[in-house]
Amino acid sequence: MNKILSFEKSIGAVVFRREGEKVKYLLLRYQGGHWGFIKGHVEKNETKEETLHREAEEETGIVDLEIKPGFLGREKYFYVAKNEEKAKRLQVGRGFLIFKKVLYYLAKTEQIKISLSHEHRDYVWMEYNQAYNRVSNLNSKKVLEKANRFLLEVSN
Repeated sequence: MNKILSFEKSIGAVVFRREGEKVKYLLLRYQGGHWGFIKGHVEKNETKEETLHREAEEETGIVDLEIKPGFLGREKYFYVAKNEEKAKRLQVGRGFLIFKKVLYYLAKTEQIKISLSHEHRDYVWMEYNQAYNRVSNLNSKKVLEKANRFLLEVSN
């Protein structure tokens, strides 16, 4: 029997790097056109940190993430799976109306060049104000704002 509603939990990161005194944030452009952060589903028997490192490598090729302790951002939203995604979900008995919770870490990298996965169309490194304006989702903007405030308060 197919369900209509699914609950999903993902782990992600607001990834940043330093360029002298400047902090630049990594934004990914998803297939749907929106801009956001690295994130993905937790696999069975995987810790949150393992999920983050796996997703970062799969989506961007980044392997040197340094998670900054003391920061956690959260995002909740609904979305409706369409087309191929909807068909695949229904085929395996998963709902096409998805309530998603994402837990975000703050993570530093030294890596500049990114190897995008098939899930993304583009990426940019931007300073906070530009990144805030580029991020598509209001909840993601709040997570970025919290991450930037955290970096300003905590000397790294």
